Amino acid sequence: MFVVGASSLGTMFEWYDFFLYGALASQIAAHFFSGVDETTGFIFALTAFAAGFLVRPFGAVVFGRIGDLAGRKNTFLATMAIMGLATFVVGLLPTYADIGVAAPILLVGLRLLQGLAIGGEYGAAAIYVAEHAPANRRGFMTSWINSTATIGLLLSLLVIMSVRAAISAEAFQAWGWRVPFLVSILLLGISLW
Repeated sequence: MFVVGASSLGTMFEWYDFFLYGALASQIAAHFFSGVDETTGFIFALTAFAAGFLVRPFGAVVFGRIGDLAGRKNTFLATMAIMGLATFVVGLLPTYADIGVAAPILLVGLRLLQGLAIGGEYGAAAIYVAEHAPANRRGFMTSWINSTATIGLLLSLLVIMSVRAAISAEAFQAWGWRVPFLVSILLLGISLW
């Protein structure tokens, strides 16, 4: 049961990291794609969000093979570290106003890393749980991986709403949108533990 709990918690935090970007796309567009008009910037921000989804199958292939060679647990831990660090760095990235076109390029690079990590993590977690579950309970045990992905979405929205409630709308637009990304370092620590 410990394996199920730890894997589910890791999955929840990974999806928290992944969904933050989507929930904060309008703020990201304003800070990273401000070199174009507002509508085009938002479309670019959503395209960067989609890039994370597009590379997920490659993450499954790459980390699936690594899991076969190095073990599921090590692969699971590596994908969590990649996801958590990439998310944390998004919270630290300089904006378009600071470094120009390099900002959205770095952002897309981090989204690609997140997509690779989530592609590898999801399969690694499910297989890791299935390998440790009793034969007659594998389906039930691995179902927790799917369930906790949804909880990750809810957690991301709760953190965003909490930060919004704690500071002014102007402060949230200026710097507060970074806080949910920075919080991910704490979640990474819990996940790796």
